[in-house]
Amino acid sequence: MKKNFLLNMMNVLRLLPVILAFGLLAAHFSRADMFPAVIVSLAIPFLLLIRKPWIAWSIQVLLMLGVAEWIRAMFGYINVRKEIGEDWGRLAIILVTVALLTACSALVFRGKSLKKRYHLEKSEV
Repeated sequence: MKKNFLLNMMNVLRLLPVILAFGLLAAHFSRADMFPAVIVSLAIPFLLLIRKPWIAWSIQVLLMLGVAEWIRAMFGYINVRKEIGEDWGRLAIILVTVALLTACSALVFRGKSLKKRYHLEKSEV
C-alpha cells in the first residue's frame, strides 16, 4: 500500500510539467478573454487520471498545439510591439522559452514509470 502511494506521488511529480504547461496556457487564454479555451486548458490535466495509451498520445498532441499557440501569440505580440515602437526581444525570448518548455513537457511520457502507467510499453510514444 505504501509503495503504491509513493509510486503514485512520484508519477504526479513526473506529470507536473504537463499540468503546469496547461496552466500557463489557461492563463494565456484568460488574458486574451478566451474563456472556453481557459476551461478546456484547465480540464485537460484531469484526463491524466485515465490510464490509457490514447490519453498519453492525445495529451502530447494537445501540448504540441499549445506550442503552436505560443509561437502564434509570439508573432502577434511582436507585431504589436513593433507598431508601437517598443522593444520586443525580451518578449520573444520569454515566449520561445515557454514554447520549448511546453514541448519538452510532452517528453515525460517517455519515462519508464509513465509508460507503464499509460500502457505504452509495447507502443511507441
